Amino acid sequence: MWVQREVTLRPRPRGFHLITRDVLEALPELQRFQVGLLHVFIRHTSASLTLNENASPDVRDDFEAWFNEAVPEDARYWTHTIEGPDDMPAHIKASLLGPSLSLPVSGGRLAVGTWQGIYLCEHRDHGGPRSLVLTLNGE
Repeated sequence: MWVQREVTLRPRPRGFHLITRDVLEALPELQRFQVGLLHVFIRHTSASLTLNENASPDVRDDFEAWFNEAVPEDARYWTHTIEGPDDMPAHIKASLLGPSLSLPVSGGRLAVGTWQGIYLCEHRDHGGPRSLVLTLNGE
C-alpha cells in the first residue's frame, strides 16, 4: 500500500527543530503498516532534514552553532547575496544535510532509535512555512 501526504509546517525561527510529532500526526495510517519505509522530503533549498538526538535541546543548539561557524554569513566570497546575508549560507547548509530521509517502519511505528528524532533544519532567519512530502510504502 502507498500513502502520500503533503504537510505544511508552521514557520519556525532559524535553528534545528524536532518535527517527529508533526510527521506522525500527518500519517495515522502508519499504525496499520507492519513493514515499510517512510520517505520524508522537504520542498525547499534553504532548509533541510536530519535524524538525530531527540531529548537534549543542547544538541540542537550545538548543531546550529557549528553550522554557523562552518558556513558564515559574512564570507567575502559569496556572490549570491540578493536575498539577504543568510540566503547563500542556507543553501550550503541545506546541501550538506540534504532534503530527505528514508526511515524504516516496523509494527506500526517508525523503527528508529529511542533517542532519534526528525529535525527540520531551518537555515534562514525568517524561512516561513515549510512544505514536506511524506510517502509511506509497505504492508
